Amino acid sequence: MVIAENEIIKLRTWQHDDAALLYNLNADPDVLQYTGDEAFASIEDARTFVANYRDFERFGCGRWIIEYKNSGELPGWCGLKYHHDLKSYDLGFRLMKKYWNQGLATEASRLAMDYGANTLGIVALTAKAMIENVASIRVLMKLGFRARHCSWEHGHEWQHFLKNIS
Repeated sequence: MVIAENEIIKLRTWQHDDAALLYNLNADPDVLQYTGDEAFASIEDARTFVANYRDFERFGCGRWIIEYKNSGELPGWCGLKYHHDLKSYDLGFRLMKKYWNQGLATEASRLAMDYGANTLGIVALTAKAMIENVASIRVLMKLGFRARHCSWEHGHEWQHFLKNIS
């Protein structure tokens, strides 16, 4: 299901075949360097993850696949995640390395934020990035997020951000 789109890309919910993208995305150590996540052990683990992902049904949002409309290429994902324990939504994105530094994270994030504000009625979004992740911090600042505080998680310092989107 398409969530949002512009002339170039669309954000859509996951399909069974997207497991290969998620597996390959997380198999690149450069992509995972600043995420705190681990690679999938196998493509079957990625398939299980996709099959069990319920955020779309539970919260009306999640991490959506980014798809180029003309070519069908899948550069990564971007979306909103609801944190039930914190009663807040965060913005996140992850791209294959060959799509870095092309403005795609910013473009996809704008679509996700518009959907959050206009369809879900979300008032504010959080985001976080490892202090060393200069590229992601630059994207968040370009989108109008403001630095709030830092925390230590899993041995890394993270910068937390907030943006009002309503």
